[in-house]
Amino acid sequence: MSRPTLLLTRRFPDAVETRAARDYEIRRPEGPDRTLDPAALLAAAGGCDGILCAAGDGLDADTLARLPESVRILATFSVGTDHIALDAARARGIAVTNTPDVLSVATAEIAMLLILMCARRAGEAERLLRAREWAGWAPTQLMGVTLEGKRLGILGMGRIGRELARMARGMGMRIHYRNRTRLALDEEEGATFHGEDDAFLAACDVLSMHIPGGAATSGWLNAARIATLPRGAIVVNTGRGTTVDDAALCEALHSGHLRAAGLDVFAGEPAIFEGYHSAPNVTLLPHLGSATIETRDAMGFRCLDNLDAVLLRDAEPPHRVA
Repeated sequence: MSRPTLLLTRRFPDAVETRAARDYEIRRPEGPDRTLDPAALLAAAGGCDGILCAAGDGLDADTLARLPESVRILATFSVGTDHIALDAARARGIAVTNTPDVLSVATAEIAMLLILMCARRAGEAERLLRAREWAGWAPTQLMGVTLEGKRLGILGMGRIGRELARMARGMGMRIHYRNRTRLALDEEEGATFHGEDDAFLAACDVLSMHIPGGAATSGWLNAARIATLPRGAIVVNTGRGTTVDDAALCEALHSGHLRAAGLDVFAGEPAIFEGYHSAPNVTLLPHLGSATIETRDAMGFRCLDNLDAVLLRDAEPPHRVA
């Protein structure tokens, strides 16, 4: 009996690749290891039974409508699914799965890393040393702020947000959050819930963003909402780059309304908004949220668990989103 054919749109961790090659005939797109545009994806997908894709791969409604009839499942190497037209996948009868529950801690660690770097101006300090411009210790050099006693506002209190709250409590921070629904009291662990934006933003010495992408959240952090933040606030985003108005954020950094910003995600990755290259006190990371060996292996295994269910056992995948 022939094995199912699986398209891998990227180079995945070694352990994931080894397991995939054990159970599937593997196909790869031609060219460099990068986000696939629709034409490249369609060219590589002919005759495939499943696709192991990643965030950014071009899977809009038109592309899904043109996928070969053989494709039964899309397993995305991510929690987010805003790069996949879910309704179009349902219309084609193609299962879509994601990787929940395995990257929350790693992504929260990156959020906390950015918060610490912004509060203590670590990015500026590191750049000063690399430029050979440090003239020695001085009492007023690169003074930041301590996090103890500061109010951390978490926008989107899902798995990642709750992990970040746990870490921040250890730093002595006070937790506020904005969510579509209020958490149960035992899940809040003393955090303050806000049911509307203005009161939430006004309570944020640090704002950490953990909301999904898509039309509903595009440019959510705009000039008006930034103005509602206290002067000297810090903004961190490890969710989706499209949720920030880049020009407005840069303007607030230049004006001094915001103390600093830390970003791990960007609209139009890998290109980033030009203003960030010269914005003061901004820390930029290249989408490292889930980038640990343990987490990336676990994500790949989640993808393969879902693929195995559909393609090897003709069963319902455990992490289906469409």
